[in-house]
Amino acid sequence: MSWNPGSWRSRPARQLPEYPDPLALARVESRLASAAPLARIADIRRLTERLAEAAAGRAFLLQGGDCAESFAEFGANKVRTIFNLLLQMEAMLAADGRHDIVPLARIAGQFAKPRSAATETIGDVTLPCYRGDIINGPCFDADSRTPDPERMLQAHRQSKVTLELLGAFSAAAYADLDEIDRSARARLGLHAERRRAANKDSGVDVFTSHEGLLLHYEQALTRWDEDSESWWATSGHLLWIGDRTRQLDGAHVEFASGVCNSIGLKCGPSLGADDLLRLIERLDPKNEPGRLVLIGRFGARETRRHLPALMQATRQAGSRALWTVDPMHGNTVVAGGFKTRFLGDIVTEMTDFFDIAEAEDVHAGGVHLEMTGADVTECLGGSLPLCEADLPRRYLTHCDPRLNETQALDIAAELARLLRRRTRPASCAA
Repeated sequence: MSWNPGSWRSRPARQLPEYPDPLALARVESRLASAAPLARIADIRRLTERLAEAAAGRAFLLQGGDCAESFAEFGANKVRTIFNLLLQMEAMLAADGRHDIVPLARIAGQFAKPRSAATETIGDVTLPCYRGDIINGPCFDADSRTPDPERMLQAHRQSKVTLELLGAFSAAAYADLDEIDRSARARLGLHAERRRAANKDSGVDVFTSHEGLLLHYEQALTRWDEDSESWWATSGHLLWIGDRTRQLDGAHVEFASGVCNSIGLKCGPSLGADDLLRLIERLDPKNEPGRLVLIGRFGARETRRHLPALMQATRQAGSRALWTVDPMHGNTVVAGGFKTRFLGDIVTEMTDFFDIAEAEDVHAGGVHLEMTGADVTECLGGSLPLCEADLPRRYLTHCDPRLNETQALDIAAELARLLRRRTRPASCAA
């Protein structure tokens, strides 16, 4: 069967909601299908070009942002804080002048979340679990937890405004780059002067990404481009497939296989080398640099057990996919009744990722973080150490725990050290 934006509907689909009113869902999908695209195809192409540089060992991907975007907490200041945080982290990673950094925000579409269970029970009441604001609401009542397709329209509107805000902040950021770079060098103890390369007319590139989980939304925003004679997912610049939805015959792999965007693939402990190679063949049959980003997310205690075989397999197969690390999702624990993550575990997984990549002659090409510019107390540790007793103070996430600004900059400093430690270029076959 030839691919089309709706061919995923004939495949087994995990993590999708059951909408109670199919006609309401169809009306929303029709409205989205005629709505304005969010990401421009030219910008999607430019991201792929920059990821190709990373796949060749000449750049490093910095991907980060909120666990899940919220309708209620949205505002210009929230977008500005994550934009500024990415700029600061980018400056720290590029401070020694040896690394080109590709900033990729989890924003303007990161509304849907996979869940380990379909329902949640409190007392004697069982309701559908919260799956992100694009699907249902976080309040524990029947109205809030019922999937509502109209939420897709609100997500589209908010994403459009978010992209407009990012464009405005990007255009204005050029004037502040020298000061941002000076602060980054000071934080790292570097003194050599360096001016960041930037185009004054175009501002600073920040691309957007999200998990392509809600396929009704993704299909509706997929567009045919006459010039390239190809389909493009215009909901964001890059979409990724989660560890729970990467089945070779599944709906999410089917959808991603047919769009021309760069695609991310989460790789967890249950993924074997043979299955990974089959997924690579399905998602990147032409072996195009910049097309596929492999995102390892094993946890600090499992990385050394699982990652070497996967990297060895991709290198031996000659895959030019880009390897990055998500040191967040495999390191979630419960402390004091709260889901949290320890910075020590995050650093351990990143360090192991770099060590294994060097041993396997693969480019350690990026990092994927859940973080916020807000002063939250959701992860533990860091230069301003948070302990278990601090968790209730500002625990604001609706889903997973996020790094706050100070913790994210701590991680950037550790990443900068790991990048400086690298003394030789790795193989392009990563």
